[in-house]
This record gives sequence, C-alpha cells and structure tokens, in this order.
Amino acid sequence: MARASFLGSTPHNINPLAHFTLLQKAPRLSSAGAMPDHRQEPPPSPPPPHPSLEIGGGARGSFLPALKTLPRPYNPFPLVGWNRHVETIFAAFFRSAPAVRLRRECLRTNDNGAVALDWVSGDDHSLPPESPLLILLPGLTGGSEDSYVRHMLVRARSKGWRVVVFNSRGCGHSPVTTPQFYSASFLGDMREVVAHVGARYPKANLYAVGWSLGANILVRYLGQESHTCPLSGAVSLCNPFNLVIADEDFHKGFNNVYDKALARALCKIFKKHALLFEDIGGDYNIPLAANAKTVREFDEGLTRVSFGFKSVDDYYSKSSSSDSIKDVCRPLLCIQAANDPIAPSRGIPREDIKENPNCLLIVTPKGGHLGWVAGDEAPIGAPWTDTVVIDFLEHLEGGASKALSSSSNAQALDQRVDVLHHLEV
Repeated sequence: MARASFLGSTPHNINPLAHFTLLQKAPRLSSAGAMPDHRQEPPPSPPPPHPSLEIGGGARGSFLPALKTLPRPYNPFPLVGWNRHVETIFAAFFRSAPAVRLRRECLRTNDNGAVALDWVSGDDHSLPPESPLLILLPGLTGGSEDSYVRHMLVRARSKGWRVVVFNSRGCGHSPVTTPQFYSASFLGDMREVVAHVGARYPKANLYAVGWSLGANILVRYLGQESHTCPLSGAVSLCNPFNLVIADEDFHKGFNNVYDKALARALCKIFKKHALLFEDIGGDYNIPLAANAKTVREFDEGLTRVSFGFKSVDDYYSKSSSSDSIKDVCRPLLCIQAANDPIAPSRGIPREDIKENPNCLLIVTPKGGHLGWVAGDEAPIGAPWTDTVVIDFLEHLEGGASKALSSSSNAQALDQRVDVLHHLEV
C-alpha cells in the first residue's frame, strides 16, 4: 500500500536515513527564498516561407516548420525557367535519369488485368522490414524509366526508404491482358497495389507520391478511402485537379503540342495490344482511338466507354480530384506551378485545401509541367520539389515512429504498474 511523507515531520515507520535522502533530493531554495526557475526559453520560430511562394492549406501550421528550404526564394534556372514551355520541354528531354537496377513484379488484378511493380533490386536483403515504404505513381503514359521518377526513387532510397514504382496497365512496358487500360477515374488497381505492398511489409508505414494524372488518381484514392486509408501520408505534384478546365486549356496555343504528343504515346500503347480489342462491340470507336490526334479523341473512342461514362465531358467531370480534397483524412502535400500549361493554376481547389486541416498547398511562381528546373541540382539534376517532398515525408515518418514508440512505452508502463499493483496486494 502506498505511503506518504511530509517535509515537516518524520513518521515513526520511515527510516530517518531514507528521509534525509529524500530531503537532499528536494528542490533547493535560492538565496532569495524562491524556487529556482528551470524553465527553458521556447525554441525560436522557423523563418517564414519566402514571398515568392504561395502557401495555403489547413495544415500550414503543422507542416511548414519541417520544410527547411521554403524560406529561400524560388529561383528558376536562367535561360530555362523564363518560359513555361521551354522549362517543360527541357526537363522532359534533358534532365538526367539516374541508373537504378529494378526488379519487376507483375501483379495480377481481380479482373485478370495486370500492373507492373518495379522494386529496387536488393532492397529485400538490405533494408529491414519496418523501413517506410514509398509508392510512386507516374503521370499519363509515364513509368519507372522517367527521369523525375528516378530522381525521387534515388533520393528516397538514400534515406533508407523502400521504394516501388506503380506502372499502370500498358505503361512502362507493363503487360495488358484484358481489353481495358487505366483512367483518371479507376481506383481498383490503386487499391490492390496498396493492399499488396502493405501485406508484404506489414510492419512498414506506407506513403505515396503521384505526378500529373498519377497525382489525380492518388488524391481521388485518398478522398474515397478517407478515414480508412492505409497510407500514412501522400504528396501530389502537378495535379490537373479539375480535368474539365485542364481539357479546355489543352486546346489553346502551344498546348496543342503536348496534346498531340500525349495522344501519340497513348496510340503507341494501344497499338501494341490492339488484338485484345479486335472483336469488342458496344459504343467503342476503335479506329478513332487507334488514330487519335488528341487525348480527347482517345478518351472518346476508348477510355470513357471502358469505364461507363456517357461522354468525355462526363468522364472528365466525374474523375476530377478537386472534388476529393474535402474528404482527405491523411496528411497531403500538394505542390503546383503557377505557370503549369497542363495543370492550370485556376483549377486548384484552394478553398477546399484551406478548409482541410490535413492539406498543405505550395505554388511556385514558375516550374512548367514536371519541370521545376531550379535549386541546387539545376539544370539537369533533380527537380526543386524533391527536397521539399522528402522533408515532408521524413517529418511524417518521424511523427509516426514517435507515436508508435509512445504507444509501446505506455503499454510497457501499464504492464509495470499492473505488476506493482499485484505485488502490493
């Protein structure tokens, strides 16, 4: 049974020597008779983000202190960053692609389709099973060979993270086994990939980074999964957000160049697997899809029919991730470029991001689409965003690890108290 002692008296059943020791450990008074003040000054507040950056979101106060590079100005690389189209094209053709040995795993989906997961070779043996796991979602027609994907993979891997690239059906030489590709609306493959990697590494916290269409799919997944989402955090980059607005801008001026280039890439993937669609009926327009001159034509002939939409506009409207932000319940960092020609700034759901306490938005003044040729590694190294993304993810993982440690410590303390209780009884 617990017993109390008072400084003014020594009960007869307490050893005087032990009582003297207790007095010695008591806080000593200062010469003025007051208790000494051991309170520490609060740590200085981190410097605010540089005015060249637009910062918003309900999680601004929670995550900004962890992003160490934001107090510095965003300085686009000379001669490249002055024009959004020059920056977009330069990054696509001249950014270095780090050499990485990848091990491919083909995952069979519930509808007998297949996606390709590319893991860093050797990580199974060199990383512990509790290492944080990062899933990368490339943009439309993109895959693990793309330079922006490779740079993120290498940087995360250098921090001890396990990384896997999710190549959608037909992308990155992923096999196509059914007459159905992927789309901005379809989340089935994403759910299966997350469940698969989570089951393989049950001790690891899961995170994801998506670019462009991959970012749109990721944010829609976060919104639909909401409170039950198995991810511990995510990052969205160059997200078109509102596909109706993005489609409007796609047909203006120089943007037609991107539209035609992406349409050619989609047609190339389709023609590799055209036999799967040879006898398909219904509303499909296979000749239109096979010879599409624009992304919209490809979506009209194939995509919107595959996924049950009445029209292309219906498909774009109902597949926009801007409608999902309000339902996101996991930490989400969104990074956009104000001059992005493919993901227009006016499509960013700023108000919903502001109202969501889990979301942080960073908009750079320049950057183009998948460009961000700025920072210490410009012009041909990693994009400016990579450092910010890793700082954010490491901050989340540190918090998750502390929470797990605190939970374990609390459980151990409860066990010790329970043992003491039984001993006293």
